Amino acid sequence: MNWVMQHLRPFALAAILIVAASGLLLYSEPSQRLGGGGEALPRVALVQIASQQALDDGATGIVARLAERGFVDGRTMALTRFNAQGDLPTANDIARRVTDGSFDLIVTVSTASAQTVANANRQARIPHVFGIMTDPFSAGLGINRDDPLDHPPYMSGYGSLVSTAEGILMARRMNPGMKRLGLLWHTAEANSLVYAEAARLACADLGIELLEANADTSSAVAETAASLISRGVDAVIVTGDVVVLGAIDALIKTAGKDNVPVFTLIPPNIDKGAIFDLGANYLAIGREIGNLAADVLDGRDLATVPVENRAPPSFMLNLQAIDRFAPEWQVPDDLLESADVLIDQQGVRRVRDAARD
Repeated sequence: MNWVMQHLRPFALAAILIVAASGLLLYSEPSQRLGGGGEALPRVALVQIASQQALDDGATGIVARLAERGFVDGRTMALTRFNAQGDLPTANDIARRVTDGSFDLIVTVSTASAQTVANANRQARIPHVFGIMTDPFSAGLGINRDDPLDHPPYMSGYGSLVSTAEGILMARRMNPGMKRLGLLWHTAEANSLVYAEAARLACADLGIELLEANADTSSAVAETAASLISRGVDAVIVTGDVVVLGAIDALIKTAGKDNVPVFTLIPPNIDKGAIFDLGANYLAIGREIGNLAADVLDGRDLATVPVENRAPPSFMLNLQAIDRFAPEWQVPDDLLESADVLIDQQGVRRVRDAARD
């Protein structure tokens, strides 16, 4: 018996190793997952830089539209979601992972995710659809602003740049006496630079002094905001800055202590105390990105897809928050009538039709 056991042990060990190796292969080769008909499922990576409402809404829209087009995770598509949680080294690791040949299509959400994946994808050239990013033309992706079809043939998508000037003008209409505006942003974010430059031009045109401060981490936002507010700003504008949006609650709370309102270009933040959000409908944008991703899975060549700016508008107004800053801040009737979403003085959230009743 001992002789038998001694001679069987090597075979048992080999069998264990074979089973373990097979398990690893199944984990690292998603292309082997099969649909109901036995065919290999298309492998899709959905990549975002952080958990932030606009980005989450965009991702939700992408997945919903893919499903409507017939691409459902686990049935007709193998979807893997990645989130760097705001950490750039993690974002770079994710970019290397999704461009290693394990995926047939990469969909990115945010400027930073588009940039990290584009850098890692220069050799692999895996089809890449990008969206929920401010300005693809200024993000270093190799896209020609003067010719939307002049871009790497394996990547295309949509920008979602909104008008910074319109947001600042709306704030000035609510408070004609606004003379100083605070802008908190992370200077390493290319998308935030686009907004900052637009804010400088808009403030110069309106005779408003723009005071800026850099916050390089979300944990630094509250302290940096307090320093900025102490310089005597009448309001704070929040743009598409991922770092600042990651601490929007702390920013609004800090500003409120000094009786300074916050407005944003990134809906939806009125629920957190912003007086208004003037920006894009990110769920709708996500659906457009999902539609393009489905087109690619159906065989569309990304080289034929022009890079466009698509920002279906969204205006959200918080009357309850604005009342805290009266009488300096008031809402003109035409702005009240144009709100897509309204939080009234009692804190009830209503959609456009209810706001017009």
